[in-house]
Amino acid sequence: MAERSAGLPSQRQVIELLEGAFARAGYDLEDVVLDTAARPPRITVVADSDSGLDLDAVATLSRTASALLDELDTPAYVLEVTSPGVDRPLTTPTHFRRAQGRRVEMTLADGSTVTGRLGPLDGESVRIVVRPTARAELTVRDIALESIVKAVVQVEFSPPNPRELELAGQFGKEG
Repeated sequence: MAERSAGLPSQRQVIELLEGAFARAGYDLEDVVLDTAARPPRITVVADSDSGLDLDAVATLSRTASALLDELDTPAYVLEVTSPGVDRPLTTPTHFRRAQGRRVEMTLADGSTVTGRLGPLDGESVRIVVRPTARAELTVRDIALESIVKAVVQVEFSPPNPRELELAGQFGKEG
């Protein structure tokens, strides 16, 4: 049962209200979080697209969301529109596709972990470029999505190896 507090719409209502408008603008509505304990209550909308979410997009989506929520005669609230952030687990094929070229750490169903550069998604599997040891050659593995228990993008502080990017399908792209 959806919780409705202090006159705020439920999470489901917010999703239904915003999803179409965000899609028409070229963005996916990833999540809605309602914090009814905050004063004033906070509505956080998480959106994403293949090209990411820049400040102009955040401003446009914020205006759209605010106008639609105001039509519901919603009491005072704080609205935040944000991107998923790098610590969001990759759980859908779209997440894996959007993270192509990024360094990821995966935990597999057999308990092993794999860290490497994410390559293209191919049907039900994803390619990952790994270097088993510091002196080893780069190798490419295909991993079935169903065998991935958890996958998270890793923060990088130095530019990626150009050969690693090339093997991950990111020809001519840097950083």
